[in-house]
Amino acid sequence: MPSPLMPAAALVGRALLAAIFLHEAVSKLTAYSAALAYMRAFGVPGELLPFAIAVELGCGALIAFGYHTRAAAFVLALFCVAAAILFHTKFGDRNQLLHFEKDLAIAGGLLVLVAHGAGAWALDAVRGGSRMGGNLQPPGGAILPRP
Repeated sequence: MPSPLMPAAALVGRALLAAIFLHEAVSKLTAYSAALAYMRAFGVPGELLPFAIAVELGCGALIAFGYHTRAAAFVLALFCVAAAILFHTKFGDRNQLLHFEKDLAIAGGLLVLVAHGAGAWALDAVRGGSRMGGNLQPPGGAILPRP
C-alpha cells in the first residue's frame, strides 16, 4: 500500500474497531436489564455490567481518537478474549462458534494496534514521545515517525 494511504487506513481501521465497542456500550445502556439478565444467565455477576460498559465506552473512544491507543487496545483485546470464553463456548451451536471466532479475530486486530500504534492521524502522534505510541522526538527537535 502506498505510504500516503497508510494514515487513512489506520484511521478507518481504528474507527471500525471502535464502532463495535461504542455501539455495544450504548446497546447495554439502552437495554440495561436485558444485558444484566444475559450476563447472569452465564453466571457472570451483574455488578460487572457497569465495568463492561465503561471499558467498551472508554476504550472505544480512546481508540477512535487515537489517544493512549495501545493501552486501550490491549484492555479491549483482553475484554474480547474474556467475552469469547465466558459467553460463546457452545461450539455445537454454529452461531456461538461464529461469535467466539469473531471475538478472537477482533482481539487479534486490537493486538495489531498494540504492536503498531494508532498511526499518523491520531492524538498519540500529536502527543509524540509516548512510550505507548506516537512519534519519537530526538534532542534536535525533529519528529521522526515511529517505525
